[in-house]
Amino acid sequence: MKKRSLFFTFISIYAVNIHAASDNQSSGYSNSSALPTAQPDNSYLTLGTMVVSGSDTGPLKSQDMLTSVDILGQSMIEHENVDFSWELFRKLPGITITNFNQGNVSGEFSMRGFNGEGEINAVKLLLDGIPANSNSGNMEYLDMVNPLDIQSIELVRGTNDPRYGLHNIAGNANITTRTGGNYAKGRVNYGSFDTFDAQFSGGVETGDFTQNYYGTYRESSGYRDHAEMDRFSLGGKWFYAPENENFRLGIIARWYESDADSPGYLTLEELRQSPTQSPDFNNSDRGKRQLGQISGHLDMELTDELSWSLKSYANRIDDSRFVRFAERFSQQERITEENHYGAITTMTYRPEVAILDDLVLEGGFDFQQQDNKSIRYVTADRDRQRQSRHQEFDFAVYGGYVQAIVKPTSWLKLVPAVRIDSASGNFSNRLNGQKRDLNDYDIIWQPKFSAVITPFDGYSLYGNWGRTFQVGIGAGAFRNRSEIEGLNPSINEGWEVGLKFSPVNWLDGRLAYWEQDATNEVRRLFNASNDSANIGETKRRGVDVQFNLRPVDPLLIWAAYSWQEGIIKRPQPNELETRGNEIDHIPEFIFSGGIDYDIIPNLRASFNAYAQGNYYINRANTGGQFGDYFLINLALNYQVTDNLGLEFQVTNLTNEFWEYVWDIGNSLHSPGDERAFYGGVTMQF
Repeated sequence: MKKRSLFFTFISIYAVNIHAASDNQSSGYSNSSALPTAQPDNSYLTLGTMVVSGSDTGPLKSQDMLTSVDILGQSMIEHENVDFSWELFRKLPGITITNFNQGNVSGEFSMRGFNGEGEINAVKLLLDGIPANSNSGNMEYLDMVNPLDIQSIELVRGTNDPRYGLHNIAGNANITTRTGGNYAKGRVNYGSFDTFDAQFSGGVETGDFTQNYYGTYRESSGYRDHAEMDRFSLGGKWFYAPENENFRLGIIARWYESDADSPGYLTLEELRQSPTQSPDFNNSDRGKRQLGQISGHLDMELTDELSWSLKSYANRIDDSRFVRFAERFSQQERITEENHYGAITTMTYRPEVAILDDLVLEGGFDFQQQDNKSIRYVTADRDRQRQSRHQEFDFAVYGGYVQAIVKPTSWLKLVPAVRIDSASGNFSNRLNGQKRDLNDYDIIWQPKFSAVITPFDGYSLYGNWGRTFQVGIGAGAFRNRSEIEGLNPSINEGWEVGLKFSPVNWLDGRLAYWEQDATNEVRRLFNASNDSANIGETKRRGVDVQFNLRPVDPLLIWAAYSWQEGIIKRPQPNELETRGNEIDHIPEFIFSGGIDYDIIPNLRASFNAYAQGNYYINRANTGGQFGDYFLINLALNYQVTDNLGLEFQVTNLTNEFWEYVWDIGNSLHSPGDERAFYGGVTMQF
């Protein structure tokens, strides 16, 4: 409870120093900006209110990528009450949610027919444009941001975005937080499972200098036994932009800490007896996590046509976890220490060419240096018995790209691009003195091409093709002495065709079909070796349908449905029986949708739903199918005054049973939360 007191002290001190109280937002909950003005020659959709910049300057944005791009705006995020920020992605189309419910190892999101098991993490995560994946591709750093401070979530699906290399296998997600402005917002929530949550976001803008701060504290006893959680995060953003100069310079710093118990997994028999129980052998399972990130940002307009951007960063993760998966296994202490350093620079040229409607030329370069440790012990009730792993390895990846936007006529836009990446590194096993060289990945070429035609007002037909790559992680990136040539990179080749439509100003939507084929697909092995192995050649494909509908001013209806499948085309020789099987933990469909209705100008009712279909729990496609569920949440938000709002939320309104299931020779189950109630107060100064 000491952390709670410190948090409120922080809020109080900061609120006293807020001199201006303008947030440039209305006091009510109007959806008037929920649908943007129909735009030609693009493929992106937005949901929720957006802050729109006034001119096309600086690097190309997610909206410029001609693929399935979705942007979730601030109004769809800031009132959400979630244990972890990855839960916000339920509102985005085509997203698979994997809910482990194991303390700090809480869950992940994935897309395009990849699962969230942690074996293959196919999404590049960025916070304010800064890479935020751990070595494995996991997205622990997502916990550092809170809903009240998030301005938007940009989701880019597909293989044609050249801006990023490592982990950008199926696409990328960039979370943009608030910078600039004069405002102070705070929210306090309390509800089921003795959950307490406090958030703060504030900004001070004085002349050329802006300051923004945020903080979060959350504690909960959890739905299940032995599921207590206590976490907090703090952050600051400082930017300097002289009025008569053409540059903007800034620093962003974030820190996060979490302590959490882990309730463990249940057998099917235990689940039927009591889904809230925690097995006795999990009584000492718990974890502690610390995350840090600091980044520098420089944006400069060199001329009216030429801009330059530079970002540098350092990420730190220190994670310790005691876990026991089944009674027949020993408890393990798992320690992860990682330090990542890197920089991203981009040059963008926007000349005026008389014979073209538009032309943009862009080139970029980035690098990341990783210094990693992965350590494990066999333990008994958190008492170390013996060491089972001590690996230290550095890994560096370098990449660059060029792309162009060429618009020869008003109805046609072409985007050719190419990206190359290369890696280096060294590996040392401190237990046996073994050293390994990095697999010979060589130069990884990734050509890409996109196009869109706009034959009629309100309709855009787009298509894209591109390659991305996947390399081994942990020890799997380094050559085993028994291997002559090492593990080649997995090349992912994908294409998509789609139609974006907005026939009237109260309706927009998109229909798309996509495929993605991989060679030498690599999966992470969850064992003492921390190695990787090949699944073989795989094929993924799917259909996405989505729309946003605003028939009358107080009403917004939005929905998205995705059908997807992942098939093992050509397995490795030791798994020939899996040929033609489905890849495990890929739901056959995903649905997300909602209805927002302004009952009166200051009172909003919101229903949102998320559903997914069944999946197999192993590549052998044995042991049955699990995982289908349909969740509905309800929220009521009432703006009492300009400065005070009241919130009431019900999650899992119909008390649906839902779970995550995985396989260790028998099925293990982790049930999700039952129906829960939360009330809160939001203050704006």
